[in-house]
Amino acid sequence: MYRHIYVPVDNSDYSNRAIDLAVELGRAFGSRLTGMHVYAARLHDYRFKQMEYTLPDEYKDETELERQRRIHDSLITMGLQLISDSYLDVMEKKCAEAGLAFEKKMQDGKHYKVLVEDTRASDCDLIVMGALGMGAVKDSQLGSVTERVVRKVAKDILIVRNADPLRDRQGAIVVCVDGSPQSFHGLKVGLALSTALHRPVQAVAVYDPYLHYAMFNGIVGVLNEKASKIFRFKEQEQLHEEIIDTGLAKIYQSHLEIARKLAAESGVELSITLLDGKCFEKILTFARKEAPWLLIMGRVGVHSDDNELDLGSNTENLLRLAPCNVLLTGGTFYPPLDVKAEEIISWTEEAEARMERVPPQMKSIARTALLRYAIEQGHTVVTRKVIDEAMAIFMPTRMAEKMQILAEDLAVAKLRTENQAVTAICSICGYTVKGPNPVVRCPVCKADADRFQMISRDVVEAIAAQEGGIAEEESLPGVVTKWSADARDALREVTDAYLRRRAKARVEKYARSRKIAVITCELALPMIEETVGRDKLGAGWDTLLATTKFTPAAEVRAREATAASEFEWTEEAVSRLN
Repeated sequence: MYRHIYVPVDNSDYSNRAIDLAVELGRAFGSRLTGMHVYAARLHDYRFKQMEYTLPDEYKDETELERQRRIHDSLITMGLQLISDSYLDVMEKKCAEAGLAFEKKMQDGKHYKVLVEDTRASDCDLIVMGALGMGAVKDSQLGSVTERVVRKVAKDILIVRNADPLRDRQGAIVVCVDGSPQSFHGLKVGLALSTALHRPVQAVAVYDPYLHYAMFNGIVGVLNEKASKIFRFKEQEQLHEEIIDTGLAKIYQSHLEIARKLAAESGVELSITLLDGKCFEKILTFARKEAPWLLIMGRVGVHSDDNELDLGSNTENLLRLAPCNVLLTGGTFYPPLDVKAEEIISWTEEAEARMERVPPQMKSIARTALLRYAIEQGHTVVTRKVIDEAMAIFMPTRMAEKMQILAEDLAVAKLRTENQAVTAICSICGYTVKGPNPVVRCPVCKADADRFQMISRDVVEAIAAQEGGIAEEESLPGVVTKWSADARDALREVTDAYLRRRAKARVEKYARSRKIAVITCELALPMIEETVGRDKLGAGWDTLLATTKFTPAAEVRAREATAASEFEWTEEAVSRLN
């Protein structure tokens, strides 16, 4: 798992224990180790010069002062290098006894700056360092060098809190799970460590049902009568008590069940614990009671932004206060959709019936797409509306409307004419991309190309067929046009026969020019309404509008006019246009 382990050393008790732990991990994973000691020769030189005015008078003679400076420079530089060698010799000997490759490094400079720069440039995938160093005092919680390295380096970092080897012989591995990709990566690390070190592993999750009580108690005293009526304070409080609190418990329980299934797939037995209260406080109490060997958590949690650079608040509190070793993970892992969805997604009867209409050979692909869309949008129940919205991603005309990019529509049309794949879906995380053989590796979950399922032109037409079936007719000699049943029903809402033929001709011409295989409601409705006018449409038109998602024609024209105004036309271009 870990191929290269990096250990900063300073001869403190915590540093020496970090060496032992790194060697143990290296032996378990066959890793190579690097030991680094940073010394501050320039700082000593600077301080010596500052103190020169305090020397006795006999040392202030210029000749004597220069001699003292040379002696000091030589002793400090050479002495600190010898000390660094001695520190690193201890680690080198232990690595040799374990049969592990070892690299010795030392450098002059500011301790945390050198470590941050060197670890970032290194290919190490785990840093093991003591929670405290040589400057620790009774009230110290976390060393300044360790804290700065943890904040500035996003790699996996194991902070050694137990300096007593006897305490380290016992204790389980505890993984904090909150449903974030960071926490699931921590779970994967915990499972690997459990297998390699033969230690039991547990997962713990915490939800906070008490926060809203404090919020409501604070709000009730400041709301005026008008605000109280709008906010509907009593109803909101009752909603939280009866529904939201229970829902939070179910959400975090589902995260633990997902963790248990992932552990079972790895052949590891995982015990799970759900706690309620303030997150870091409950985990801290749990750690003090259970006395684990290692506490694993992500640098950030489920409520953090994707580009968050600092530590999450719960992580920071536990890093300082946890009584055991702490491993902060910098990676992410996305559980397979099937595993995740089984715990958190349910389907309405109407949605299940809708899925039965999908051809069997397409059903697994469509289901993956739907689950991915539902999870991204935060849905836990798949309805017919969710299916409609999700399928819009894979319908070329809908995709063009959604992205508002003309080039995409043209690209899809080109793919259709060449009988190439329109969309590929990652079967693990649901990531989608267009084009034939579009990826070598999924950028989200790192799955290989063989885990991508291709959606061809046939798939798109199968999805379109869900609008009641497809009817074909020869609109021009040798030219066949396909209409969905719902789109044809929309056309029949035009009461005037002449205007109906005119609207039909316009829609078909547009579809032919864009090489759109099937005319759906999303394509037809705005063009029909623009062509004939709202007053020429029947009573069923409003129902069609309510059940169909599309961009109104007036809005499309306004958008096109805005886009056109952003371009400058040369005289030659204008003359050619005329």
